[in-house]
Amino acid sequence: QVQLVESGGGLVQAGGSLRLSCAASGFTFSIYTMSWYRQAPGNERELVAIISSGGAPHYADSVKGRFTISRDNAKKQLYLQMNSLKPEDTAVYYCTAPTLGYWGQGTQVTVSS
Repeated sequence: QVQLVESGGGLVQAGGSLRLSCAASGFTFSIYTMSWYRQAPGNERELVAIISSGGAPHYADSVKGRFTISRDNAKKQLYLQMNSLKPEDTAVYYCTAPTLGYWGQGTQVTVSS
């Protein structure tokens, strides 16, 4: 069955960095567009970054220049490198294969000021 398992979240001070990982299984990872979403308390889930099967990335304006999405098709891993973190980046971050409709359980990122 399809599984997406995020890891790498944690507590970091503003200006710091974190790298999120998502381990995928149960589907042909290499042919699917993958994305990261996040949801802060009281807010709707929002798109953070998306990467095509060919590796072309797109970012939400709020994270451009600070976050980098990447993938390793051989390892079936999706990554999100987050630099220059801000308190407003605090949220649960989710990995998803949008066209499959599957989501991971999420990983909490907390940025202190």
